[in-house]
Amino acid sequence: MRRVARLPWELLKLAFGWLVLFELRNKVLLAPSALRLRRFESAEVDRLAPTTAAAPTALVATVIATHRRPEELQRAIHSALSQTVRDQIVVVVDDGAGLPELPDDPRLFAVSLSRNTGVAGVVRNVGIRLTRSRYVAFLDDDNVWEPDHLERALAVLSPPAGPDAPEDPDAPDGIYTALRRVLPDGTDHDVLSVPFDRHRAARESFLDTNAFVARRDSTLHFSRLHRTPKVLPREDWELIYRYSRGHRVRHVPHATVRYLVNPESFYTTWSG
Repeated sequence: MRRVARLPWELLKLAFGWLVLFELRNKVLLAPSALRLRRFESAEVDRLAPTTAAAPTALVATVIATHRRPEELQRAIHSALSQTVRDQIVVVVDDGAGLPELPDDPRLFAVSLSRNTGVAGVVRNVGIRLTRSRYVAFLDDDNVWEPDHLERALAVLSPPAGPDAPEDPDAPDGIYTALRRVLPDGTDHDVLSVPFDRHRAARESFLDTNAFVARRDSTLHFSRLHRTPKVLPREDWELIYRYSRGHRVRHVPHATVRYLVNPESFYTTWSG
């Protein structure tokens, strides 16, 4: 009888993918938290908008979410500002803990939320909404980019053309590069490089926004559900999977992100 009772659930997982079903469950159970956090997010954007009013429009806006990692944050910022692509603005959004002294660079802006949310999606959404750019990239405070991360992404998203050439209709809307996963002692663990396949992504969590650069539009926002460490899938997967529903997403099989596999952080157990 138990085997028969489990059969519908197993069939659903086969048909839709366990990640899709788990996310549907999350939306049902955690909807009240999302409504509250959406209101908080909008209030924070209104409060902080004057702080970034002087921020220029850039080709790429890089959003760095942070919380109590001052040394790691400095390394992440340095890797973002050291990109070969200079037409960039970097916004650091602190989740209510306070910011350390940051580099003096006209492309760098930093804000702090009025209280800690513990919701990475809300922190990143504030950064998205406070910036103006054609593309948006994401970097966590404990990871770093190789200097050519944005250059490689833009070469695929917006291939070089003459000044009067129309936009390439075959160019994707979003790309993600390969991740070089690094252990806390600094040694390389492996390289995660999986070509995009939406059907496969419903069953395997190989998507992470540290490697993701996407064209800005109204759908480019993170889930606001309050996800504890036990809630899967994570907001990174949810954003890219949802974005791919109406946009073309492509993988660039070159490792441009050094991703810290940190036992003290919240992260999804990836496959690939």
